[in-house]
Amino acid sequence: MIDASNAEGRGAPVYSLVIPIFNEEAVLPLLVRRITALIDTLDASAEAIFVDDGSRDTSVIFLRGMAAGDPRFKLIELSRNFGHQIAITAGMDAAAGDAVIVMDADLQDPPEVVHDLIAKWKEGYEIVYARRVKREGESLLKRLTASLFYRVLEQMTSVTIPRDVGDFRLVGRKALETFKRMPERDRFVRGMFGWMGFKQAAVAFERPVRAAGETKYPFWKMVRLAVHGIVSFSDKPLRLALWAGLAVSGIAALLGVFAVFSWLFETGVVHGWTSTVVIISFLSGINLFMTGVIGLYVGGIHAEVKRRPLYVIDRLTGFEEAIAAMSGDEATRGRPPASRERRFG
Repeated sequence: MIDASNAEGRGAPVYSLVIPIFNEEAVLPLLVRRITALIDTLDASAEAIFVDDGSRDTSVIFLRGMAAGDPRFKLIELSRNFGHQIAITAGMDAAAGDAVIVMDADLQDPPEVVHDLIAKWKEGYEIVYARRVKREGESLLKRLTASLFYRVLEQMTSVTIPRDVGDFRLVGRKALETFKRMPERDRFVRGMFGWMGFKQAAVAFERPVRAAGETKYPFWKMVRLAVHGIVSFSDKPLRLALWAGLAVSGIAALLGVFAVFSWLFETGVVHGWTSTVVIISFLSGINLFMTGVIGLYVGGIHAEVKRRPLYVIDRLTGFEEAIAAMSGDEATRGRPPASRERRFG
């Protein structure tokens, strides 16, 4: 197991950029140029950790060459696609910097905003998140669904998750170590940082259009992310199921009273199968919905108790110094060298 903290005292970077990658071959040349320009202008040493989340294009080939030629660039190749939130986790596990900046590869998180995040961090904030004040190049439907997404999360979750904020943020070492001690499998990273507390601040920025390629978060993935966030940080759906069940039971009781009243006083109500079918269908739908809500929580418990690794690393590039340092430490303690493909910790 490779521990990023082993690099401390050995020229570890002050800043770590974590960038998940999934089929981004079209944007990578421009991304690397802008990341290089950013690192060159920072006031201290920095590293850029790219996490390939099972790309099926030439992204890995390009990044291997970059990581082999520039010691500031590092590459983690996951064995398959584990998902955006897990890819972020893998990069943060490997980060050695005092401040870790998470950003997407599509350049809708402009690298130049990192300077503003760092300035806020130096003011004493442990977590600095980037808030979108303008979303260029997005359709009206996309903006409306994004707005609904954040508002539903705000109402349903039990932690404070700022509106119009994604995963683009700076995290200090204290918050990072707390994050690494959170073992849950069904991850909603922005909710996890909201749950921590700490002193947090926002930096506003205008989100530009995607530089190249296609979005990796279409509508249904946004819905899935919202469901993960709600189930991970709120028991309100279970409470809703309880109250909805009570409400349906109350309605059924009233219908029963009405039926007895109609029979006793012969009010002329036409008897037939229609009302029966409607009531049964309604109650069955409610029952299936409640079962589904409970199933989401049971499924989450099932995933947690299996205790599988969050991800599996297929290959590392650019981590030779960290591997050598870890192997040397283990040799001193009389242990075998660590495998390159085990989980960071």
